[in-house]
Amino acid sequence: MKQNLTTKQKELIERFGVIQEGMGLSPASARVNALLVVADSEALTFDYVREALDLSKSATSNAINTLLMMGQVGYKTKPGDRKRYFYSKLGEWQNSFRDRMNALTPYKEIINEIYENRTVETENFNIELKEFAAFIEYYQEESLKLINNWKK
Repeated sequence: MKQNLTTKQKELIERFGVIQEGMGLSPASARVNALLVVADSEALTFDYVREALDLSKSATSNAINTLLMMGQVGYKTKPGDRKRYFYSKLGEWQNSFRDRMNALTPYKEIINEIYENRTVETENFNIELKEFAAFIEYYQEESLKLINNWKK
């Protein structure tokens, strides 16, 4: 069951994949994620993804597992069918952004703790640490406001 992608869809998958690679995804994960967004189906089987992208079973499995762990894709099953159907969670972007903003809290807290335990002899660096922690807090608050106010 070979995926019949148009030339434009293939181009979009490649371009979107390259952008996602620049954001830290592996090439295979980036292409799988792009395929799930670009394809004309809401959900695709493992074999469909593997064949459409001409990936090995191992590369496809690793890519899908990575995306599942990151929360970027999900899967559903159908009664009487053992296959899993994978889909993009791009539509849940607001939750994803909130999670990413909230994930900065432990980072900010450790920066503050480092600041509190530094010697006073490195005053300039200490000021930079304190400003950085303050910026993270500001960034979180303002980003969450933007998400919450979107389309109100």
